[in-house]
Amino acid sequence: MTDKNKDRDDAVDTEVAKELEGVPEEFLADDDGEGEGDDDSGDELAELRAELEQARQEVLYAKADTQNVRRRMEKDITDARNYAATGFARDILSVADNLARAIDAVPEDLREDSKFKGLVAGIQATQRELEKAFAQHGICRIAAMGMALDPNQHQAMMEIPTDDAEPGTIVQEMQAGYMIKDRLLRPAMVGVAKKPE
Repeated sequence: MTDKNKDRDDAVDTEVAKELEGVPEEFLADDDGEGEGDDDSGDELAELRAELEQARQEVLYAKADTQNVRRRMEKDITDARNYAATGFARDILSVADNLARAIDAVPEDLREDSKFKGLVAGIQATQRELEKAFAQHGICRIAAMGMALDPNQHQAMMEIPTDDAEPGTIVQEMQAGYMIKDRLLRPAMVGVAKKPE
């Protein structure tokens, strides 16, 4: 202890002694009657340390909970951005189907006819614009023809007996399927090869 600290402690002791002059002894004794003891201060110190450790643990748990909530919120925000167009995309898929049907319905010989050429070109341009909009929003068509049946992406509507393909291979696509980013938007409705009887 430095001289400065010792002088200050002595001055405090002197002031306390002056204040306590004339105070009866029973008022100066500890409540338990044992006087100042190292056991009491040691117990209090141990209790304070335990409370401090408990408070540290609670702070760590609170920090962990806060980080978990923040991560969940960030994931929810990312999902909301990525999949906000899901409902609209499902509704617009029927438009894409109808455009494809319209193009398929025009026979090859009429596609070159001057009366129908503009109409077919317009429908094809509309289809390309729709596919471009789909691509901008992460919507892509599911590959089906010639692929093995994947129940996560394809819905088997019928079995087709054939020797031309392995059993379980998709040989017909009745309706195109689509994904939005990594989620299924609509399964492809397909016909699957089976061995002829």
